[in-house]
Amino acid sequence: MNPFEFFIPQNITVGAGTLAKLPECAKKLGGSHAMLISGPTLRKMGVVDKAADYLKDAGMAVDIFTDVEANPSVTTVEKATEAYKDSGADFIVALGGGSPMDVAKAVGVTAKYGGSITEYEGAHKVPGKIVPLIAIPTTAGTGSEVTAFSVITDHSRDYKLTVFSYELLPAYAILDPELLTSAPASVAAACGIDAFIHAEEAYVSTAASPFSDAMAEKAMELIGGNIRRFVARRTDLEAAEAMLTGSLFAGIAFSFARLGNVHAMSHPVSAFFNVAHGVANAVLLPVIAEYNALADHGRYLKIYNYISPIPAYEDEFEPLMLVDAIRELNEDIGIPEDLTTAIRQAKKGEEISDEEIESKIDAMADDAMKSGNIAVNPRSSRKQDIVELYHKAL
Repeated sequence: MNPFEFFIPQNITVGAGTLAKLPECAKKLGGSHAMLISGPTLRKMGVVDKAADYLKDAGMAVDIFTDVEANPSVTTVEKATEAYKDSGADFIVALGGGSPMDVAKAVGVTAKYGGSITEYEGAHKVPGKIVPLIAIPTTAGTGSEVTAFSVITDHSRDYKLTVFSYELLPAYAILDPELLTSAPASVAAACGIDAFIHAEEAYVSTAASPFSDAMAEKAMELIGGNIRRFVARRTDLEAAEAMLTGSLFAGIAFSFARLGNVHAMSHPVSAFFNVAHGVANAVLLPVIAEYNALADHGRYLKIYNYISPIPAYEDEFEPLMLVDAIRELNEDIGIPEDLTTAIRQAKKGEEISDEEIESKIDAMADDAMKSGNIAVNPRSSRKQDIVELYHKAL
């Protein structure tokens, strides 16, 4: 067993109605003026104003920034940083899925230490504590409320850069399943399968430890047992809370065990074609699971039994059965069958030829190889392997 270490330095609250605890968390941070970072849809739905009202009723000032897009950009971070500085706020509330949280973490860095977020790309370049941050997820997907990562798209190079530092961890996380109930089925599916993949990749990672395994296994149990039910009816609070808690545990797992080829390859797909992160991951998962089957040492059976309605036993199980189970799960929750379909759906009617898609594969493979996740994938990968996997996914 490799040496390992872990710590959970955050205060995390889970349960229906816990959004009301936001002012209490803010007071513990010593905050009096919030910058609430979210997205336009949540603003229209009234979720942003609901959170803001809790803070205002407690006597706190609130400024709001909701110009956060999917796969948020360096430019968005710059605009949000300027808004934070102009506001006079002394803490940040991130409300939403992974995109607002990525932006909030990045703003926490640049508002305090200056410069562009591109200057902090890579590991451990954040010099110290960032602006105090409270994270409130409204999707069961990224686990960003407990991860030390911020992923931002740099359009100048069609690249998703990653900032990794434990200084990015929000001080408080509030997980209220009532905030998930209005999610469309497609969003619930993409986010939910993303959370499952966080756990699955952490579980088979060569950097896995008994601690990350414990988090990953519980995450897969909660998500695998509830994702179909949650996609079918998002107002099922029991299923929503199981998904949200599973996403949390998955986030903790991959914070310590990293991920693998699925995430290394999905980031370029999102950067080049704006495919939703969870969708890109889900389409790639069966292809990578088949590729990694050669390296399986008994873990595929456990993963299979977390997602398959019909359990399997050791004497009858073959690793490729997991690949079929993943494809079945994807089909059940409405994930596109292949990457070409996912790209065309993301383009929303805009014409794109097979040749144009294939012309990006070499550059995407170059970007994927830059990811540290490649190094901990259970089966070693060269650039040519990544190219072939992209072709297979198409």
